[in-house]
Amino acid sequence: MTVDVKQQKIEQTASHIIRISRDTLLMNLRFLEVALSNLEWASRPGTGMIACNGEQILYDPVLVIRKYKNDQHSITRLYLHILFHMVFHHPYQYEKRKSQAWDFAADIAVEQIILELDLYHVSSKHDEEKRQKLQNLKDRAGGLTAQKLYKLFLVEEPSTKEQELLHKLFHQDEHVFWEKDPALEISLEQWKKISERIKADLKSFSSDKNQSESLEEGLEEATRERIDYSDFLRRFMVMGEDLQINDDEFDYIYYTYGLSQYGNMPLVEPLEYKNTNKIREFAIAIDTSGSCRGELVQNFLKKTCQILSDRNNFFQKVNIHLIQCDNEIQSDTVINSMEDLEEFIQNGKLKGFGSTDFRPVFDYVDRLILDKEFENLKGLIYFTDGYGIYPEHMPAYDVAFVFLGEDIRAPKVPSWAMRVVLDEEQLEEKKEA
Repeated sequence: MTVDVKQQKIEQTASHIIRISRDTLLMNLRFLEVALSNLEWASRPGTGMIACNGEQILYDPVLVIRKYKNDQHSITRLYLHILFHMVFHHPYQYEKRKSQAWDFAADIAVEQIILELDLYHVSSKHDEEKRQKLQNLKDRAGGLTAQKLYKLFLVEEPSTKEQELLHKLFHQDEHVFWEKDPALEISLEQWKKISERIKADLKSFSSDKNQSESLEEGLEEATRERIDYSDFLRRFMVMGEDLQINDDEFDYIYYTYGLSQYGNMPLVEPLEYKNTNKIREFAIAIDTSGSCRGELVQNFLKKTCQILSDRNNFFQKVNIHLIQCDNEIQSDTVINSMEDLEEFIQNGKLKGFGSTDFRPVFDYVDRLILDKEFENLKGLIYFTDGYGIYPEHMPAYDVAFVFLGEDIRAPKVPSWAMRVVLDEEQLEEKKEA
């Protein structure tokens, strides 16, 4: 057999294995049809790897055959593993993360979903060992999403021994194209649409026996609209006079003419105030129940402080009430300046940690309005985990419930309120220059 004929035979065999794997996934997981149709396999002999660039799965046919001979389910498992990476957008913004920690987190997250699907055609001999390790990781990370695992690995960097174990159990494909590959940027919007479609199709195929809570949670995260917290806070701006030179209403021609004709005596003086849209009044409520204590609240307040510290967002004199509440009002700190807010972040203490009832905050804010503590309250921001008793009636001001991370089990907010979901990464971002 000549070299060309042998290579052709290898290509045909590998292509046949891949086709069987694709058909297997299509038969058993119908909601993935649109994703399967979007990702083609392209042979790259001699590379010794299988990797996805967002548009194609590039594979060494010899490696495909070798894996299949070792375990007939391995290529189907690897195919599904890669698909979930793309559906959950794991390769994107890779350059902003620590690659090794994110590689482990992303691989473990998709393997967790595959195990939950409990599909015979993708089973492997290491599955029970994987489940035991996953339980250990879940206890340490508080969940098995890629984001939670990534944060765990940043805080608790795996030892060399644990890295070897994680690689053996969860590694499937190479991530060599995840960093700054042009194809990824082109394909991101396309994969966002595919994730939306899969989310809808999953509901249509809800009668399928193969269901996964982690899959639903991952799709919610992948399809969630990202909100710029800085832009969001601008909804609470009002028109008012601020102490600054008003260049828009100042005529420099008369000013300079007066200086040239009369020495130090300009004909006009610049206005020392300017009408601007800035934040003057609003209320920040902090849910101090057990699940919202400590670092999470501090990060939320620090992020808010960073945004407000921009003089373009914040009047020199403000009236902000920072209210702590669990099932009753615990404290109300009045913020009149940027320094007051920074002082609270540095030295303020959280109080409460009981069960959650949102209604006391709204009753309290309504009383503040009646007592003229607020002149023009634009809105209330409530930082919470979402578990609590909501008020029945819509208040006379805008309301936003701000959550840290998506939780598909959390109750829905009332129809009259805004729902804002922030990532921990958003809260940890440094202030833009």
